Amino acid sequence: MRDRINKLSKDKVYSYHDRVKVLRERKIEDTRDKAGYRPFMDGDDYGAIMPPEDFHFEPIPNHENGSWYGYEGWSRNFFKLMTEHPVFIDPCDAFPNRWMTTMIWLKGGKGFNPDYPYDHLKPLQKLYGIVPGIGADAHFGGDYHLGLEGGWGGLLLKLGQYRAKNIGHDAFYDAHERTILGIQNWMRRTVAAIDDAMEVEENPSLKDNLWRMREDTRFLIDHAPETLRQACQWIAIYNMASRTYNRDGAGGQLDELLRPYYERDVKLNRITREEARYYIACLLLNDAHYYQVGGMDEHGNDLITDMSYLILEAADWLDSSCNITVRVHENMDMAFLRKGVEYLFKNKNGWPRFSGDQALSEGFMRKGYPRELAVQRVAVGCNWMSLPGLEYTLNDCVKTNNARIFEVALDEMMRAGEPSLDRLWTIFAKHTRRAVETTAEGIRFHLKHQVHNEPELMLNLLSVGPVEKGLDITEGGAMYYNMGIDGTGIATVADSFAALEQRVVNEGLLTWDEMYKALKDDYAGTRGEYIRRMLSTANRYGSGGAADEWARRVSQAFSDDVVAMDDAQVKFIPGWFSWSNTIQLGKAVGATPNGRKANEPINHGANPHPGFRKDGALTAMSNAICQIQPGYGNTAPIQLELDPNMARDDEGIDKVVSYIRTIFRNGATLLNINIINAEDILKAHENPALYPDLVVRVTGFTAYFCLLTPEFRQLVVDRILTAS
Repeated sequence: MRDRINKLSKDKVYSYHDRVKVLRERKIEDTRDKAGYRPFMDGDDYGAIMPPEDFHFEPIPNHENGSWYGYEGWSRNFFKLMTEHPVFIDPCDAFPNRWMTTMIWLKGGKGFNPDYPYDHLKPLQKLYGIVPGIGADAHFGGDYHLGLEGGWGGLLLKLGQYRAKNIGHDAFYDAHERTILGIQNWMRRTVAAIDDAMEVEENPSLKDNLWRMREDTRFLIDHAPETLRQACQWIAIYNMASRTYNRDGAGGQLDELLRPYYERDVKLNRITREEARYYIACLLLNDAHYYQVGGMDEHGNDLITDMSYLILEAADWLDSSCNITVRVHENMDMAFLRKGVEYLFKNKNGWPRFSGDQALSEGFMRKGYPRELAVQRVAVGCNWMSLPGLEYTLNDCVKTNNARIFEVALDEMMRAGEPSLDRLWTIFAKHTRRAVETTAEGIRFHLKHQVHNEPELMLNLLSVGPVEKGLDITEGGAMYYNMGIDGTGIATVADSFAALEQRVVNEGLLTWDEMYKALKDDYAGTRGEYIRRMLSTANRYGSGGAADEWARRVSQAFSDDVVAMDDAQVKFIPGWFSWSNTIQLGKAVGATPNGRKANEPINHGANPHPGFRKDGALTAMSNAICQIQPGYGNTAPIQLELDPNMARDDEGIDKVVSYIRTIFRNGATLLNINIINAEDILKAHENPALYPDLVVRVTGFTAYFCLLTPEFRQLVVDRILTAS
């Protein structure tokens, strides 16, 4: 860890903006340090830094396999880790510390608690390439209000009150008390470290900053925050602890969380706008959590306030990776939407994203929820929504490999003989249902046994129900259970159906046997390559033709199968999203009739395969993705790669704003945009170390390009080159 003390001028008065500039440069240094270190590769930026070389954690196992499970195992190891976790102080920062490791990494790859096997599910999970989500953690949103209202001391009192009401749940309450006590120990050690930093700091303005940091840290050990600075620091402390526990990264409605503190500070004349911007920038620097700004309240009022603008301005100051989502609706402050687009093109860091209120709210209402609840469901993850503190979702952890399902169906049909498009669809639909049933059964297994594997000790504290009932959120503590199941490979499947329809059925250029032999030979030889090109140039999803119709049919069937899994306790919500599984899922699938060779990646999320049409038409692609939305409140994101010159003047900005409004009127749910030109990305791909500050939106998350493995960089490069 670098020594951050006495690295700056002793005499200069560092303005708030100056401090943010210094912090940004140091973040780039930290990014260089992390390059090549596997835990930090191919994922969110996180805000983590490398631990000191001499830091070593020795866990306390409670199982014969050397790992830890359940309330006792997780709480005792977390308490120990927080008691030993290194302290980090930067005098330019408003807040102390960074997180450096997580118990997920420290487990060393140990899987689900072996005392609760699910071998009966594994054969079909393997057959269909299912990502089952069994043992997956976090991926739902806590409600920060529950922590901000009472602080750590208030949460301890709450645990004690409900312990007295729920006799026999001591294991639950012991674990959560131990969790908080560990965090408080870390904070007390932090106070001592700030004292040491003040002893050697010679710059008066930075020494004063350290004094305020120390006083706030000491206050927040037991008390609820009272100022904007304290509120931001409490959120940062929670985020770092939650990341250290199980890498949780869900945020919340940040503008509404911070607005009351800012308005109170302004009323009491104890803050300036620049100071507020600095605190928010430091919070965003601390961790690139998934925060939403804007949207509607339960009465339909626009949530855009001065705090919403301050958050965008703070992110602009920081000019770094970020995961802010702007919620778009018809009655919103359109100047704010425009400001978001301006920052998107100015900084070229993939933020903000944009979510569509209309489709998301109306979709969630189709699950039986009222509008006043639906509008509270916010974007808090890569592709996923959550009611903060109210629902358990497991979003983005559970995926069916629909390209693999297609391959299984095609193999079955060809073995039986008498192939036809209708028979292929019938068999494909049968296997889709079977895959969804298997996936749902795995989720129910997870809900029954996850508490014995990895209880959600951090997020339970910020949820309504677990503390009140003495039950982990996975075993009945939540108010609502809306379990996400994402389909993947929709373009691979739709393009394959369309290619068979065009080249085999309609044109008769290939027989079924010729096509199938070419697939099984992975398009080998001159004849195989000829067939591959013939199939790959058939109509494709995103072009406005037959493949789009197949995609709608595939999505509808998949969505119907998912929602049919609902029971009295659990509801299931479909989406289309592959996240970083695009590469791995593709390795489970042989050659497909769209010209894709064996083991190559499936398509990204809901997007067409690169090269879906020669002009790469933005409108055609967007229309296709709007048409395949599952329609129940989860997303099928649009991923765009745009050239910076597209919005070089006011007219260009206006066109992008108009595009955003149009797609959300047409049913889109989430929009991710990269702003980068082909020349820059090719140079960075050749030598990423020379571009440590290049940020790209990989999928639902932003990441530093130099922290992506070659395979992942290639995915991003292919998308951008195709779009260009």
